[in-house]
Amino acid sequence: MARASPPDLDASSLPLRALARSYPRGLYIEPHQHEWGQLLYAMSGIMWVETPGEALLVPPQRGVWLPAGVPHGIRVASELEMRNIYLRPQLAQSLADEVQVFEVQPLLRELILALVEQERQPDADYYTALTNLAVQALQRARRSQLRVPLPQGNDRRLLRLCQAVMAAPSLDISFEQHAQAVGASVRTLSRLLLRDLGMGFAEWRRQVQLASASAALIQGEPIGRIARELGYQPASFSDMFRRELGMAPSRYRDAAHI
Repeated sequence: MARASPPDLDASSLPLRALARSYPRGLYIEPHQHEWGQLLYAMSGIMWVETPGEALLVPPQRGVWLPAGVPHGIRVASELEMRNIYLRPQLAQSLADEVQVFEVQPLLRELILALVEQERQPDADYYTALTNLAVQALQRARRSQLRVPLPQGNDRRLLRLCQAVMAAPSLDISFEQHAQAVGASVRTLSRLLLRDLGMGFAEWRRQVQLASASAALIQGEPIGRIARELGYQPASFSDMFRRELGMAPSRYRDAAHI
């Protein structure tokens, strides 16, 4: 597992730090935390942000707000162009005190990009204005639901199962195959899933599939391709998506691009 070093935040006198980072597919940034609040935004590519108790799927047009002190790890699902905004504790207090996934609309996106650019050539007055606008845009951003519960217990087999399904959520890989790969029986993993997550394997995997499908729809991937990659026939996938989220995949995709 690779680890990315966080920036030296104390070296800056600015109210926030804005950095551009590129990460290859498969990179794992081990769990860590910051004294500053952090906004993660994927310009392109997809990442799973793992926080205590849940995993957040972050495709383009979505961001994650992490209050100061929240432990988090990152799994890069596809080649990633990330923009990070770190807010000093006093400034971060004006935002939510809980982890949130939100939509990045065009104005907020341009503010994030401008902050990254001004980090290199800071103009104090302009930078302060951008900072204030960005905070206001974050306060008003619509929340998203691309969240999947994760176990908080100490059983590494269950965590490895969850991470394997997040990496490959297709129906083509059975529960038995996953169990064999992590070295536990189906009965043991079923018991752990119910104890730690309050649901069975099929229900939990369906949440991962819905998050993965939603991210793919946001990126404009064809519905038929998404269905096949998850192990469904297109009609069965559309039925499942509509039953769980209350709308057809095509409607979800169109709403994401309004």
